[in-house]
Amino acid sequence: MRRLILNADDFGLHPAVNEAVLRAHTEGALTAASLMTGAPGCEEAVAMARATPSLAVGLHITLTDGVPVLPAARIPALTQKNGRFRDDMAAMGLLLALSKEARAELYAEVLAQVQRFTETGLPCDHINTHKHFHLHPVIAASVMQAAAGAGIRCIRLPVEEPASVGGRGHWSHIIQNRWCRTLRERATGWGLAAAARVVGLKWSGAFTAERLLFALPRLPAGVTELYFHPATQDDVPGGAPGYQYRAELTALTDPRVLEALSATPRGGYAAMLAP
Repeated sequence: MRRLILNADDFGLHPAVNEAVLRAHTEGALTAASLMTGAPGCEEAVAMARATPSLAVGLHITLTDGVPVLPAARIPALTQKNGRFRDDMAAMGLLLALSKEARAELYAEVLAQVQRFTETGLPCDHINTHKHFHLHPVIAASVMQAAAGAGIRCIRLPVEEPASVGGRGHWSHIIQNRWCRTLRERATGWGLAAAARVVGLKWSGAFTAERLLFALPRLPAGVTELYFHPATQDDVPGGAPGYQYRAELTALTDPRVLEALSATPRGGYAAMLAP
């Protein structure tokens, strides 16, 4: 049987994102959202989630393109002079591989974000990272350890099968999918479950209704996460330039999509991955 998780990233980034997440859930197909605990709209997002317990909420660990939860002075290897995270992900990844001090700062910040989520009182449905930075082995290790310690039981592993989105897989995606098999073994060791596949990587920021309708009948049995970036405006402060945020909200509320999903079990990670 197919079981689906329809998830929105960047919950808490901005009121336009928060409003879209709520609408996509109450009026559409969205079943889950991933919360950025250091983002400006976090408090509003938490209030919405508390008032909407049917929405499964997980943690969107942010380590780039955002603001840390810890004071920047405590994590200088991860931050810029303006107090924001570093944006040079490749250089930061190299530093994490080479520096014990940087790895200690990383783990402290991951723990702080997990703790801030815990303080909301919301059950944590899953964990993932902004821009899938946990594909880096050092970050993956920190995220998995912190998640397991906090009782989080589900994690996103970004495996996208070409058959679901049309076309043949690029060599980089083939390598990523193979690496995710190794990460799945490590996650299992920490007691973390993951969906069999993720759809939305190829179409990130442009997951339109037509593309969603194309993908749905091509999904095989098992648990699939389809992830989106909905918002009520396209020029989201702090968002990604060029993303079609409103089109993704439209996709999640499209009557054709709702009809196509009417007989398919869907929910959050914990519900869909439960034995």
